[in-house]
Amino acid sequence: MTDAEWIRMRRSLRFGQVFEGTVVQVPQPGAIGIFVDIGLSVGGFVDVLLLPEQSEDWPAEGTVEDFEIWWADSRQQIRLKPSDSRYLRSDFTDFVGRVRPHWSAEAGQPVRDPGSRALD
Repeated sequence: MTDAEWIRMRRSLRFGQVFEGTVVQVPQPGAIGIFVDIGLSVGGFVDVLLLPEQSEDWPAEGTVEDFEIWWADSRQQIRLKPSDSRYLRSDFTDFVGRVRPHWSAEAGQPVRDPGSRALD
C-alpha cells in the first residue's frame, strides 16, 4: 500500500469505530501487545499498555472479538483497543484519563495523523 492509499483509507476511519477481528499473533506475551486481523489491507495492533497486566488474561491467537480504533498515524497500522473490558487493563478508566483525557470527545471523529501532510 502506498502512503497516499493509506492516507485515503485512514480518512474513512473514525476513532471508536468497531471491527470484528481475529487475534493472529501474540508475540512475546506480556511484552509488546497483540496483532489483530480486522479484514482491512493494513494490520491491527493492540499495545501492551491497553491490555491486562497478566498476559494469560490477554485474548489468545484465534480469538474473535470486537476491537475499536484507538489510533492510526503515518505508520500503516491501525492501533486498536479491545471492546470487551475483560481484555483491558484493570485501571483503564484512570489510564484514559491520564493519557487520552479527550477520548470520549474523539470517539466518532475522523482519524487524522497530526504529523503528516495531506495528499490531495
